[in-house]
Amino acid sequence: MTARRFGEWVIRFRWWILILMPLIVLASASGGRFLTFSDDYRLFFSKENPDLLAFEALQNTYSKSDNVLFVIAPKDGKVFTRETLASVAWLTKEAWQAPYSRRVDSVTNFQHTSASADGDDIVVRSLVGDPASMSEADIDRAREIALTEPLLIRRLISPQAHVTGVNVTFVLPQKDLTEGPDVVAFVRKLAEKVREQNPNVEVYLTGVVMLNQAFSESAQKDMKTLVPLMYGAMILVTFLALRSISGTVATVMVILFSILTAMGLAGGLGFQLTPVSISAPTIILTLAVADSIHLLLSIFHAMGSGQNKREAIIHALDLNFYPLFLTTLNTVIGFLTLNFSDVPPYRDLGNIVAIGVITAFCVSVLFLPALMAVLPVRSRPPHTWGDGVMATFANFIIKYRRPILPGMTLLAVGLMLFIPRNEFNDQFVQYFDESVEFRRDNDFATAQLTGVYQIDYSLGSGENEGISRPDYLNRIEAFAEWYRKQSGVIHVNVLTDVIKQLNKNMHGDAPNQYRIPDARNLIAQYLLLHELSPPFGLDLNDQIDVNRSATRMTVTLKNLPSKEIIGLNLRAQRWLVEHAPLAMQARGTGAVMMFSHIGMRNTKSMIWGDILGVVLISGVMIVALRSVKFGLITLIPNILPLGMAIGLWGLFVGRLGMDVAPVTGMTFGILVDDTIHNISKYIYARRQMGSSPEDAIRYTFSTVGMATCFSSLILIVGFSMLTFSAFQFNVSMGLLTAITIAMALFAEFFMLPPLLLKMKA
Repeated sequence: MTARRFGEWVIRFRWWILILMPLIVLASASGGRFLTFSDDYRLFFSKENPDLLAFEALQNTYSKSDNVLFVIAPKDGKVFTRETLASVAWLTKEAWQAPYSRRVDSVTNFQHTSASADGDDIVVRSLVGDPASMSEADIDRAREIALTEPLLIRRLISPQAHVTGVNVTFVLPQKDLTEGPDVVAFVRKLAEKVREQNPNVEVYLTGVVMLNQAFSESAQKDMKTLVPLMYGAMILVTFLALRSISGTVATVMVILFSILTAMGLAGGLGFQLTPVSISAPTIILTLAVADSIHLLLSIFHAMGSGQNKREAIIHALDLNFYPLFLTTLNTVIGFLTLNFSDVPPYRDLGNIVAIGVITAFCVSVLFLPALMAVLPVRSRPPHTWGDGVMATFANFIIKYRRPILPGMTLLAVGLMLFIPRNEFNDQFVQYFDESVEFRRDNDFATAQLTGVYQIDYSLGSGENEGISRPDYLNRIEAFAEWYRKQSGVIHVNVLTDVIKQLNKNMHGDAPNQYRIPDARNLIAQYLLLHELSPPFGLDLNDQIDVNRSATRMTVTLKNLPSKEIIGLNLRAQRWLVEHAPLAMQARGTGAVMMFSHIGMRNTKSMIWGDILGVVLISGVMIVALRSVKFGLITLIPNILPLGMAIGLWGLFVGRLGMDVAPVTGMTFGILVDDTIHNISKYIYARRQMGSSPEDAIRYTFSTVGMATCFSSLILIVGFSMLTFSAFQFNVSMGLLTAITIAMALFAEFFMLPPLLLKMKA
């Protein structure tokens, strides 16, 4: 069936199409009830990711745990007052009631050890008992101990004693999506009660559980603000482009049908929404509008030229069906290349958008023309101002084609020289802008107390019960000391600090005995004594494995760039290779290591997807245009804008991460769209009309010049809307995509025509 006969068929069965298409959409959309939202940061990592596997192995060894850190900041800058300590003690007690809580640590319940009066035993008691009954001397003594205790300083108390923390550890079963939100709701109520009971303190919340919640709340915020803003912008731009109420209504229907179908089928297929994939409706909306614009402008142009509505619709379908099919195919290929990503949410995004783009094509060539056939459409003269602008512009390009082509080439090369200025840097705290409460609270906590960036090491001894060996502990102590001297390190939590304190206590608290004992059996006795002393939940099980063959060392860092974190870990591993036996050599793991590596790893995995995408799209273009020459020519004005955009990004931003890695494959399929419409009209003029290259350029500009401008403008505006997101992933992806499309529009007008004229194609 030819495109013209297809158009006649659509007009003939328009009422059937108008009845059946909404029913099909509703049936597809019903799967939306199965959509769920996941806020676990681990979802950004594939099951095969080596950093995730190492992290899970460590958690399986010591216990799976997440945390919430309450940061208590007295307005008078004094933690060690009866009022503030009473608030900390109350919060410490109440936090045990939080769902899934396993451990609560604070300065008030810290198990301080000291020598007994006779020096033969160890006394273990909470650092702060009942604050109301403590004398000023008792409070001052507690303050002095806290500020000299390695297990507390820069972990639960600031060096100035002006900020303190209550850390609650949770073991989430991960069986119900409400587990995290339930914990967050509980701890937020606790924080509010603390503020009500003691107006002198402010409470900030950070930690892994709050990080997960921030992902969820950012996505919800985008759905409430970004999507309505996007719809408003698209409807406005569409109306300005079409100047037709019926055309705008038809476009809105295409958008709704495309989004409902894609999200419904995603739910039915078992996709899980994430802060990344939740941007799919916004992207589908943008691409659906671009499809509609080409078809509707062709209809209005034909009607303005004297054709009746029926003939205009058939003519528009005849003119645009194959270009729309090719643009859809190439866009789908581009988004499907996201399946090569090492970040599962990007795979979901690519697949959902691909479904939406296919739906948009089907609705655009079936439902939209059928709807336009029954809606009232006012015939109007062609856009004389637009035709005049395009004619003038075409003549300008033809006249100055010789200097324009090398000028564009120099501009492209000049911008691409800045590509090396881009560096990979993924900092998960900065995935959120400062409008997000978690970002503000965490920034305060990191600046004043401690951070959420932690590297864990599981340091093996090579034998069961080996953690009691003095040589093993001395090497761990040396490793911890090395780390404490590194720039950007806030705190090192290590077992040897406990051993040294116990040895000091067992020697009458003599300062010179704050060291690791030389006898293995003595160390074993100290550990046994400590295990029998603490209250429930305050033992060392999170630091010692079951076989007592390894111990966990946790390094807390400032919010460092991922490049510095990777370098620090590499130096640490090099230190272990040079100074420790094989059993002790361990890779650093934790969320910060996972996010630090993901940008580079994702980019490497996407390279193969990008190559495959370019090969497939090139093949499609060569076959569709029935010319190797034309197929290859189309690649130039589409590959160069990608390089220009990344170079511009390096000049002004200079940061690459997993948020911008998918842009290359995703945008390449989109960029080819306008090229297809332009070059298909050029080939039509050359082959069917027998036009010269110059006249073929003029014909191309007159028929699709304005449509190219409007469709590109819609794409730029649409992806730019993502910059209003609270989630940096969407901001960077949207901004870089918009820049790339703008560069492509520039190349479409200033590079493709001179190139065609140069080659006399």
